[in-house]
Amino acid sequence: MDEKLICYCGLYCGNCPVKAKVHPAATALRDELNAAGFGDVIHNIPGGDGFWEFLEGMAEGGICVSCRDGSGDPTCAVRMCAQTKGVDMCALCKFYPCGLFNTFAKSHSYIVKDNDLLREKGMEAWSKMQDDRRSKGYTYADEKQKQ
Repeated sequence: MDEKLICYCGLYCGNCPVKAKVHPAATALRDELNAAGFGDVIHNIPGGDGFWEFLEGMAEGGICVSCRDGSGDPTCAVRMCAQTKGVDMCALCKFYPCGLFNTFAKSHSYIVKDNDLLREKGMEAWSKMQDDRRSKGYTYADEKQKQ
């Protein structure tokens, strides 16, 4: 588990569909296009330079890390609350679950069980769950499709 990818709210960015699936796909596409010589002629195709710049960005670091590592929405209320209270994650806060977390969880209901697991069984169990999910190709998009 990469601890840099843990968010204040309890999401694990390693399970983000962009990080888990889009980033590797963009890297593979960029590499295939380069191998085919596409990078040498892209500027001759209308819109090609913009596409290439976008693809390079996605392949080379256009993907955020996590809110705890400085990416994400700097105005996120959950993030600001956790930083103010000096907690690494909502589940570790003595006020969990609070109204702020519950409001956030309305659009990310699947994180409630993740935070409850962390609170009840600890970081090791939570980390193992995230690693197990990741090894099976799980992303949070899977949860959104269930809703």
